[in-house]
Amino acid sequence: MDVDQSNNVVVESKNEKDLNDWLPVTSSRKGKWWYSAFHNITAMVGAGVLGLPYAMSELGWGPGVTVMVLSWIITLYTLWQMVEMHEAVAGKRFDRYHELGQHAFGEKLGLWLVVPQQLMVEVGVNIVYMVTGGKSLKKIHDMLRPHQPMRLSYFTVIFGSVHFFLSHLPNFNSITVISLAAAVMSISYSTIGWVASLHKGISPEVTYLPRASTSSGRVFEFLSALGDVAFAFAGHNVVLEIQATIPSTPENPSKKPMWKGVVIAYIVVALCYFPVAFVGYAIFGNTVDDNILMSLQKPAWLIIAANMFVVVHVIGSYQVFAMPVFDMVESYLVKQMKFKPSRLLRIVTRTSYVALTMLLGVSFPFFGGLLSFFGGFAFAPTSYYLPCIMWLAIHKPRRFSLSWFANWTCIVLGVLLMVLAPIGALRQIILQARGYKFFS
Repeated sequence: MDVDQSNNVVVESKNEKDLNDWLPVTSSRKGKWWYSAFHNITAMVGAGVLGLPYAMSELGWGPGVTVMVLSWIITLYTLWQMVEMHEAVAGKRFDRYHELGQHAFGEKLGLWLVVPQQLMVEVGVNIVYMVTGGKSLKKIHDMLRPHQPMRLSYFTVIFGSVHFFLSHLPNFNSITVISLAAAVMSISYSTIGWVASLHKGISPEVTYLPRASTSSGRVFEFLSALGDVAFAFAGHNVVLEIQATIPSTPENPSKKPMWKGVVIAYIVVALCYFPVAFVGYAIFGNTVDDNILMSLQKPAWLIIAANMFVVVHVIGSYQVFAMPVFDMVESYLVKQMKFKPSRLLRIVTRTSYVALTMLLGVSFPFFGGLLSFFGGFAFAPTSYYLPCIMWLAIHKPRRFSLSWFANWTCIVLGVLLMVLAPIGALRQIILQARGYKFFS
């Protein structure tokens, strides 16, 4: 990386340009604002929305509504910060989350602060989506053939097999059609989730009392629910990588079309999340399943369709979250391990990654617990407060100004979320794992 002293503009070296032209995040910069909308909807409205009624049943009406609305506002604010910081230096684009972290915290510290958390999020999401895809396929099978039960692990492997082919698409723009289909599906199954619940109506026996019978159980469930909500707001981990696909000039910076897409995506998020969470909880109360579609049984054809939509969506969403991982791994192998950029390198790394996430999804199919654990431990830093710390480091707002207060409020709430949510999630995973047999 060279610096043009006369204009104080960062200039990319030829070797870096050649590598960026090969890596999946930066190889194509022809994205449009609607690409941003598709990718952000696909990344955001995922499996997490299906667990929101369950989270509401653990939080209760007052805390539940408060946590949902606060999360929507805070994560929209931090997402705006990420979009603004993409080009914080003239002539330089921070195309990857860790590059922005290195600019804010220094080369080594930024790498160690951001990369482990980002990898945890992206790999964690891909594992959860393996479980989600498998469970939805199994639900379809069980409704069509109720007297011929099959193991969940078989369906997880069937779902995972699709990605052995799709993972070899070269870059973000090449998965735009898949992402569009996934975005449409996410809106569809979210709508089915709350409309079918409304159609069912509230049963006389429905209660909104806490799920747990003990005070300690209620506390752990409350903490676990915070992680479920955090998981639902997950798009920050790929936002810079999505913005990297959009062309940028000094006259028309990428943040303008990117922000337009983000606003559309967040309107869709509100239209999907709030009805699913509130209607699902209102109808089923404290008996709701950790996946709302599993609580619905009638009409059968609609539930089968909704689960098929989920399968299509998580296929696309898996790819959106996997692409930055491919970029990170391939960049490391070429830069640090001195491998030659080649098709063979991609085949080996991407096939190995899909196989790993599929194996872990088969081994640990605890949907609710995994949502909460990854939501609290990994998503809270990258979505709720890490952008705020970077903003303070880069822009240095005046102490006690509105920006200073807003950022520190988000940081305090985000840290509390990161510390508390995994405690409840680990307890939930332990409870779900009782009597569980591997690969069953």
